Amino acid sequence: MQLRDTREIQASPVAVYGALLDPEVLKACISGAQEITGNPVDGYQATVTQKVGPVKATFKGTVTMSDMVEAERLTIAGEGKGGAAGFAKGSAHVTLAPSDTGGTQLTYEVEAKVGGKLAQLGSRLIDGFAKKMADQFFTNLQEHFEGPPSQDADAGEEGKTGWLGRLTGRD
Repeated sequence: MQLRDTREIQASPVAVYGALLDPEVLKACISGAQEITGNPVDGYQATVTQKVGPVKATFKGTVTMSDMVEAERLTIAGEGKGGAAGFAKGSAHVTLAPSDTGGTQLTYEVEAKVGGKLAQLGSRLIDGFAKKMADQFFTNLQEHFEGPPSQDADAGEEGKTGWLGRLTGRD
């Protein structure tokens, strides 16, 4: 499964790059992460619990950083074993560039593979899960710098009042 996307983050490329190397930020950004220890040079040890369809597993594995050019790019690769559930491994090639608004244009390309019981779930379920995980990671990273999105942004052009409030005239 491969996925590519771009995000605008309101922080400098140096700050975003530093956050991607911080084990506490990684733990906060990886959905289901229970523990991440280590450093960018030696790699990280991670414990992550995930539920994919009917299969729930705790993966223990490693995360390594490579192709590191400060404030420009890096590759994050992870591999974990989930016991009877099987294994999961993947990588994300991340590039950072200054944006026109003074923030960072972050582009990522993700590739993921699974084996064991997880692979038996079917590629559509696995692809959807991998996309959700990647999106959630980079959304969490963005929120690390910008905070959660405001309710106004979620309300769209119609304002904060929902359809029932507009219908009944209540806020």
